[in-house]
Amino acid sequence: MKNTFLRTGLLLACLHPFFSHADSLPKWELGVGLGALSVPDYRGSDQRSGYLFPTPYFVYRGDVIRADRSGMRAALFESDRLEINLSLNATLPGRDNDNSLRRGMEDLRPTMEVGPTADFRLWAASDDRLRMSFRLPVRAAYTVESSPRHIGWLFSPNLLLQLRDPAGMGGWKLGLQGGPVYATRDYNGYLYSVSAADAIAGRPAYAAGSGYAGMQATATLSKRFRHYWLGAFLRYDHLGGAVFADSPLVQRNNALTAGLAFAWVFGTSSQRVDADE
Repeated sequence: MKNTFLRTGLLLACLHPFFSHADSLPKWELGVGLGALSVPDYRGSDQRSGYLFPTPYFVYRGDVIRADRSGMRAALFESDRLEINLSLNATLPGRDNDNSLRRGMEDLRPTMEVGPTADFRLWAASDDRLRMSFRLPVRAAYTVESSPRHIGWLFSPNLLLQLRDPAGMGGWKLGLQGGPVYATRDYNGYLYSVSAADAIAGRPAYAAGSGYAGMQATATLSKRFRHYWLGAFLRYDHLGGAVFADSPLVQRNNALTAGLAFAWVFGTSSQRVDADE
């Protein structure tokens, strides 16, 4: 059950619709659906895992607390050009206990990331169909287990481009996001360091440093129909030039993560609020 919620969190975070035009929308929506994910065991692994799982659909558009397809967050400050919020993110590794390169090493745990994000709304077309934004998220990462551990910090500045009705497809939203990732020594070490006790032939001891951790680019496509919602995403990771690129646990510099979700929305509030979504 715990991993189901983490898979849901990862899927919905990647399906972030970014900024779009303001609408009058129900204050809350409730539904249930099905999600599918294909993920590498970790960034840099050449082995993959696939998941098919039930997923809850819950949207709450409060003045401060908000839960939607971009995850759960608390708005700390908001203006026409800037929003600062406290948000959560989830990271789900593959089934690394079956990963040949990590055999005998501690299993990678799912992680939760929490921290502030500054969203700068840079530009919008006159008809509001196209918007560009710049985000500065800083997050602390924790393992999800009976005794959670703090495993470091992540900083991932990224540029966002969001288009309504792409190619004339009414009601659809296309999102493009990309930027570098930076991480502390502890975070990179959790994924890519090899202790002396874990060193074997072909997997020498290695200590990962802090700094540049590769690039990420994500494309999303979603649509809210009257009684259901559909979304898909594709994320590309490039690890060339990363501070841990020479780790014996890095087998490839490129990786793709893909997801698809469908939700049946069976309940909405009669109260409506104006929301950018």
